[in-house]
Amino acid sequence: MADRHSPDAPTVVRLTGYTKSDQAEILGDGADPFRVADAGLTWLPKKEHFGIRRNGRLVAHAGLLELPLSIDGVGTRAVGVGGVAVAPNLRGHGLARAVVSAALDHARAMGPRYGLLFCRPPLVPLYRRLGWRTVEWDVHVDQPEGAVIMPLRTMWTPLHDDATWPAGEVRLLSLPM
Repeated sequence: MADRHSPDAPTVVRLTGYTKSDQAEILGDGADPFRVADAGLTWLPKKEHFGIRRNGRLVAHAGLLELPLSIDGVGTRAVGVGGVAVAPNLRGHGLARAVVSAALDHARAMGPRYGLLFCRPPLVPLYRRLGWRTVEWDVHVDQPEGAVIMPLRTMWTPLHDDATWPAGEVRLLSLPM
């Protein structure tokens, strides 16, 4: 796996947008490319997008969205990371690390102390290798019918050196990203 600063490292670019056709370019046209439809959740679109192109084709993506939340009743903000995608034939080559690292570099300049993501259990080891930590409390997220407990694993990463995740109930005060 190439270091993201080496000459062989993939080049991550900031994208001006990210559409369903961009997603299909990476993951194909499947109805549930992230395999989270069973969770029955409504998701927010990301506002900032980062990608990697190879031979003119988009092959990796990560998106960001700043979100309000409360931890043990104290309001704060986090930068949600979502829509992380790598073309199936290019997995295992450091593209997820490169695109998520570039997105987090941008997130650090946004101000919040925490990065937050939701993932399926089989992806937890990948994100742990990238420095993410699991949130050990139930996380409540808004949905159109009211707050529900997030059925996916919630993970966080510090965006600033002094950031530590506080103990207590977590409530995302919006739809998940």
